[in-house]
Amino acid sequence: MNKPQIVVVKESDDGMRLNRWFLKYYPNLPLSRLQKLLRTKQIKVDGKRGETSLKLAAGQEIRIPPISDEVQISKDKKISDKDEAFIKSLVIYKDKNIIALNKPSGLAVQGGTNTMRHIDAMLDALKFGNEEAPKLVHRIDKDTSGILVLARDRKNADILTKAFREHNLQKTYLALVKGCPKKSEGEIKAPLEKVGEKSIVVDDGKKAITEYEVLDNLSDRFALVKALPLTGRTHQIRAHMEYIGTPIVGDDKYFGLKREKFNGIKDKLYLHAYKIDLSNIYKNVKITAELPEHFKEALAFLGLDCEEK
Repeated sequence: MNKPQIVVVKESDDGMRLNRWFLKYYPNLPLSRLQKLLRTKQIKVDGKRGETSLKLAAGQEIRIPPISDEVQISKDKKISDKDEAFIKSLVIYKDKNIIALNKPSGLAVQGGTNTMRHIDAMLDALKFGNEEAPKLVHRIDKDTSGILVLARDRKNADILTKAFREHNLQKTYLALVKGCPKKSEGEIKAPLEKVGEKSIVVDDGKKAITEYEVLDNLSDRFALVKALPLTGRTHQIRAHMEYIGTPIVGDDKYFGLKREKFNGIKDKLYLHAYKIDLSNIYKNVKITAELPEHFKEALAFLGLDCEEK
């Protein structure tokens, strides 16, 4: 592309942030290059300087400066049949307002540096008769498995985004931890601050509260813990479990000085978004996501029961 190009924002991209729009349509464009183009005012939206966090509106015009051919893709890139079948196989709930997926561990929600295969790139396969693809309204970590809720239109996206931001939805996680919390249930109040790729406990950090309950344990060696985050800090449950001395099995960021591997237990993260209660928005909608095989196999190997008391 030798000349600047004007691209009109589609209805399906209404409300999407500018940086995510570029990740969707120009996934090979290096992040550093995108940041430079934004910083030097070469990318404009309706004639004004584009900002990373700018929320786009359908019909707006994006001015894209000359970008070398190798970073461009078709605006209507087709999802492979394999990926379409795969993403549809993850659907565990669907109605006129939302879709819920049971995301496997290891699959990213959104793209980024060196992350080309992710849920955001497959959403067009989940239209199910709608003109627009469903929209992301929250995220879970790449290595965390479990429930990911999608909104089927902009109205529901706005409702859910607000609810997740204000922590008005009850989310329940299951975690297999090394060791066993001293108390069988309790509340972890430990403020967190994001430093690099981790969240650390600091006195003047942001408020972070996690309720937990030990569902079963193997003496003081392992425990299955139910965790309910009352706030939504980055890696909150992972950081809080490490803080009380019971890090999550398979966690490569929050396991003290060195992560352990255990015979008979696959080397994956054992944190699962198990339940979400949406009934304060959608009547009687409560969703449960089955544990992944590696998690079930580990519990069976250790003789732990995941039934809630």
